[in-house]
Amino acid sequence: MQNLSDKSLASRSRAVQLDSFGGTEVLNLREVPVPQAGMGQLRVRVTAAGLNPMDWFMTSDAETAARFGLSLPTGFGTDYAGVVDQIADGVTEFAVGDRVYGGAFSRAVADFIIVETAGTIVQGGTVHHTPDSIDDRTAATLTIAGCTAAAALAIINPRPGDTVLIGGAAGGVGVFAVQLARLAGARVIGTGSTASSDFLRSLGAEPVAYGDGLAGRVRSLAPGGVTAAVDLHGTETAQAARELGVADARITTIAAQIDGITPANGADAAPADLEKIARLVATNELRVPVAASFPVEQIRAAVELQAGRHVKGKVVIDL
Repeated sequence: MQNLSDKSLASRSRAVQLDSFGGTEVLNLREVPVPQAGMGQLRVRVTAAGLNPMDWFMTSDAETAARFGLSLPTGFGTDYAGVVDQIADGVTEFAVGDRVYGGAFSRAVADFIIVETAGTIVQGGTVHHTPDSIDDRTAATLTIAGCTAAAALAIINPRPGDTVLIGGAAGGVGVFAVQLARLAGARVIGTGSTASSDFLRSLGAEPVAYGDGLAGRVRSLAPGGVTAAVDLHGTETAQAARELGVADARITTIAAQIDGITPANGADAAPADLEKIARLVATNELRVPVAASFPVEQIRAAVELQAGRHVKGKVVIDL
């Protein structure tokens, strides 16, 4: 067993925990014992945790939580970044002091987390080396949104000559999906509010307002037609794509099920997909807008902002 310093031997630390499911009122910052790494595990001193819609959605009620395999008491948040401060026997690819990022399902908003080097996001957690040129706040935004965007684009396979319609393009997954589709050579039309138009243009998307009449507005922007679509919010964009003649095989969703359309799941993304995204961020070919950051003591305010679904980019918790 190796530790970063005597500080990592402290007996108590903080974690956001829930004793019941519900809204932001059930989020509590608690003092908890410092976890200890076991065989094949490492401990991360978390410095930043990125929020995602799934964090508050799956803890909003008991029925939804059960679908995700959550039981009480539970932690909160999945994306993290920090520093390895303890390694146990069987860990060879990481060393104490390494900067890392990854996913730890519903337990990332905590001072310390345990991660298995051979785990998955849901089982044991994942861990990757953070490139030197990426700060921890940015690294803490990559895993869930990056994997989800990569999985969605793998289904529709954007390429030069495509015109891709992306619904919810200004959100946390959208900022990745828009830029990755553009890097693949596609033209991108992104739905959003009027207030998000300039933001979408900055990502490389042509903005279009969501709501009734979406298909008509898209047709005006792209009289030559749309060839693929990703719906990151519900079903409106997918249904508009069908109305515009897009084949079901080139439409995907992440937050709804539609007969005939293959949904995307970030769990299907390969580790190489996430590492590619990190490299693109490190070389400034892809940028991740951090809309706001909050100290962990303000977790409820941070989740309220993020859950409002009007944030342009990502929300991050500082620990």
